[in-house]
Amino acid sequence: MSKLNVHVGGARDMGKRFLSAWNRAQAGEKVDERHVTFLSLEEMLAALSPKRLEVLRHLHRESAESVKALADALKRDYKRVYEDVAILEAAGLVVREDGRLTAPWDTLSAEVTL
Repeated sequence: MSKLNVHVGGARDMGKRFLSAWNRAQAGEKVDERHVTFLSLEEMLAALSPKRLEVLRHLHRESAESVKALADALKRDYKRVYEDVAILEAAGLVVREDGRLTAPWDTLSAEVTL
């Protein structure tokens, strides 16, 4: 199962995760983690809006050859889907593999640091 860890935090939080992974790797542990950090809860919630979650779910089930093909499959306006994909891709939640759009994560696990 492929898991993407989504966090709200800052540079200090990212640094702690990096050091933890580095130390575990140095100790011989296999480290295969993916993390995305948003600087605020508002940014995370905006990026993971219901429509964008719909995009992620669709791309997880089946990749799309283009944004146009994705918009057609979702029966949504191309411009809106393009905007959603651009935001999700910039955040690292959508991946382009050989030109195809995909969301290879089985699970998004969200964590908010207080």
